[in-house]
Amino acid sequence: MKQTKLTSILALTTVMMLVLTACGAAATPTTAPAPTDAPEPTQAPEPTEVISNLEGDPNGQAIVFWHAFSSGANLEGMTAVIDKFNAENEFGITVENVPQGSQGDLETAVNGAITTGELPNLTMGFPNGLSRWYGLGVISSLNPFIEDPIYGVDPEVWGSIFPGPLSSGTLADGTQIGIPVNQSAQVLFYNYTWAEELGFDGPPATSAEFKEQACAAAAANAADDNPDNNDAGYVLFNGASNVLPWIWAFGGPGLNADGSGYLLNDAASLNAALFLKDLKDSGCTLTTPSFPNPEFAGRLALFANSSTAGIPFQQSAFDDIGNTDVWGSIPVPGPDGTLVVNAFGQMAGIVTTNPDGDLASWIFLKYLTSPETQALWVSMTGYFPTQSTTDLGTKPADDPIWAGSYDLMQYGMAEPNLPAHGAVRGLINTAFDAAMAAADSAAIQAILDQLQADADAAVAETQ
Repeated sequence: MKQTKLTSILALTTVMMLVLTACGAAATPTTAPAPTDAPEPTQAPEPTEVISNLEGDPNGQAIVFWHAFSSGANLEGMTAVIDKFNAENEFGITVENVPQGSQGDLETAVNGAITTGELPNLTMGFPNGLSRWYGLGVISSLNPFIEDPIYGVDPEVWGSIFPGPLSSGTLADGTQIGIPVNQSAQVLFYNYTWAEELGFDGPPATSAEFKEQACAAAAANAADDNPDNNDAGYVLFNGASNVLPWIWAFGGPGLNADGSGYLLNDAASLNAALFLKDLKDSGCTLTTPSFPNPEFAGRLALFANSSTAGIPFQQSAFDDIGNTDVWGSIPVPGPDGTLVVNAFGQMAGIVTTNPDGDLASWIFLKYLTSPETQALWVSMTGYFPTQSTTDLGTKPADDPIWAGSYDLMQYGMAEPNLPAHGAVRGLINTAFDAAMAAADSAAIQAILDQLQADADAAVAETQ
């Protein structure tokens, strides 16, 4: 019995071992899979060497810079900028600081140096002056410098330059002949306190509102007991810096379609002239023998044209008579609400000399017009920076009138940079003075037609 049972157990064990062996064989692969080959590493491309497209070696160059910052804070500011560059630039470039008096004096000096050949490497100038010198082969195109992969301007920095002043240095074909060193603007000074007393809650938004406020100021002064303040409202001076913003505000470009000449007898120019004449005929203007700072501070003028560079002088006029009225700058308003200020960019261009000197001049010009240098310049002078990205420090808080004026640069337009513009500015002044005395619209149109013909002749003389 026991033998039979043992035999059965052995048989059962044998069967189970056979089953387990079979299962194990099925679960274990008989052939290992071939290993997967690792991918070949991709060879990195050889780095492309970035090289300059410009000729010349700027190292150790000495260059001469002529400018019109000849006294006071402006000279101190420019001297500080040049000294900092001379001490810190990596190329060992030395800039000789040569102030040449006023802008007019500077232009005279450059014109004389063209004759003698004793030119600087770099010069400031009015846009029309740079344009004329470029036409004579004296001033270089800046485009190769601006676009160079090594020495060029970062596109973000270039894009932050205010378009009004920048366009002053751009010719109709896109050639850049100058970069603004700083900027100011021709604006309207406005007495907020007096306007509120006259019943207005803010600056005029249109030319019709401008007339309403100017005439209200004139009527208020005419009704008081002071016979010496009856001429009041808007200081009417027909200089081109004041007239052109009115033409722009009325929709006129001031230039023909391709920018090669003027357009000063169109409907916008006529309507601007008629508007100013109507202000005068309505008894809402006054004239002044000099800058209208005393008249504006003394409440003869609710509005007065001025450069923003004149803000300190205007504030002094208020202080001199103890007037604590709140005042500031506003743009010129057009009939449809267009707002304009006349933006001036004081330009600098490179005088063509030799590749080494030209490249060294560019490196300094790039430094001079950079946001970092502009911050130093603004901290020492009353001018505005040329880039919207410039760090203004505490300037806006310390000088709110300056800050409010700076905010108007978004409305900036620039005067033409045609070589004839110096002469045409005088023609505009003469024509608009005549228009104020003209009998009617037809007579004003005839005056503007003559202005156009004279401007065309001035342009032809410079070609």
